[in-house]
Amino acid sequence: MAQQSVKPHRLVLPVGLKAQLDQHLFPGDGDEHGAVILAGMAETTREVRLLAREVRLAEDGRDYVPGKRGYRMLRADFITHQVLQARDEQLVYLAVHNHGGTDAVGFSADDLRSHERGYPALLQIVGGMPVGAVVFAKNSAAGDIWKPDGSRVPLERTVVVGPCRQALTPRPVSRNTSPDPRYDRQIRLFGDRGQHILSNAKVAIIGLGGAGSMLAEIIGRLGVGRFVIIDPDRVDRTNLPRLVGASRRDASPNCLGTSPYPLLRSLAHALSRRKTSLAKRNIRRACRKARVHTITSDIVEPSAATELVDCDFVFLAADTMRARRVFNALVHQYLIPGVQVGAKVVPDKAGSVAEVYAVSRLVTPESGCLQCNGFINAAKLQEESLSDDERRSQRYVDDDDIVAPSVITLNASATAQAANDFLFYMTGLAAQDGSQDYLRYRPTHREWWQDKPHRRPDCPDCGLETHSRFGRGDNVRLPVKLRPVSP
Repeated sequence: MAQQSVKPHRLVLPVGLKAQLDQHLFPGDGDEHGAVILAGMAETTREVRLLAREVRLAEDGRDYVPGKRGYRMLRADFITHQVLQARDEQLVYLAVHNHGGTDAVGFSADDLRSHERGYPALLQIVGGMPVGAVVFAKNSAAGDIWKPDGSRVPLERTVVVGPCRQALTPRPVSRNTSPDPRYDRQIRLFGDRGQHILSNAKVAIIGLGGAGSMLAEIIGRLGVGRFVIIDPDRVDRTNLPRLVGASRRDASPNCLGTSPYPLLRSLAHALSRRKTSLAKRNIRRACRKARVHTITSDIVEPSAATELVDCDFVFLAADTMRARRVFNALVHQYLIPGVQVGAKVVPDKAGSVAEVYAVSRLVTPESGCLQCNGFINAAKLQEESLSDDERRSQRYVDDDDIVAPSVITLNASATAQAANDFLFYMTGLAAQDGSQDYLRYRPTHREWWQDKPHRRPDCPDCGLETHSRFGRGDNVRLPVKLRPVSP
């Protein structure tokens, strides 16, 4: 019988938790210190992610003491307290300590023997969840993960998520492949390593209207390797001025689309190209090697949302409250950074244009969420949930009797900023202390506004209290439609 391949394992660590660890593990004394990470878990067909939810620092001399067989050890009562919480909340227990060095790190023989003595017993206590250990140096990390069946898996990498992505591996990764000459000019900005990161990235785009189709084009031309693109709609003639790469052949014949006969209108709809097909065509024209998974349903469908849980970045370009709610949950439940983009025309009481703006809202696991900052309207969410029309086409005015204005330039302003946020995050060029403010552009005044997001400690999505979905991965259901129960 062929041996089953082991899925790669990675630890995802929010930058704020990483800062807590660094301050504790590397205070400048050159000594060894200890801690525990409690993490949720997400398993997909391609990998297993351990999602750091909490860091418990072990106090030197009380919780982290001289070892009986090795240099240092966590005290049994400290371990017991953390393991019982892991069991009760179905989290992964990870013991943490540090070694000297910078770019390479590994467990000592004493470390590995201590795992072999203690972890079989811990597996029995936690009841079905993995346990393990992570050792950090300044710019590297290694892990020894014990699965419930007793098998062991190393951590492939630890990914720090925040304003800027950082990948920590046990030792520097060498690459023998030559860079693609097509990307020569952008490689001059972020190097061969940056291009390698992009070619291995997996990106989701929710909504493929004016903003989403432009994002597909831009991100495709950066050389990103994997896409999940989601939209249930087809191209309409009124979409053509704002859908990147769309032609008249992609839309239904006007004579059928405006026919008074419902059968002919249905035929016209069926003849038009799906927006996912249009975006996939544009991506593959830009990068023939890109793998594009298309989903022609709403993001609130369970089968659609679960396809996104192992992405590296998510763009939200659909403007329904339900889509915002699912996006918000994905960012915080699975620790996946993302950007919400859009544009809006606000009418005054007389129906004239009062305000025009485009927005780009970077949302990272610890920056504050759309729920905390008032961008998920409960009344509209309820209205959408009760409507038979599962998804409306992209709208910019809230009055149902007014045809929504749409101009491609507004989408261009928002998507350019969103694409830059993604690019500089993934390649490591974004400043760790850079602003994470939401950005709003007013073209009528040639002004950019910055709105500072906030984070509520009791938020059900991004908060840190026991009930929140933060870092819980597969242990909490996403806010999607309930599957019908079979009779």
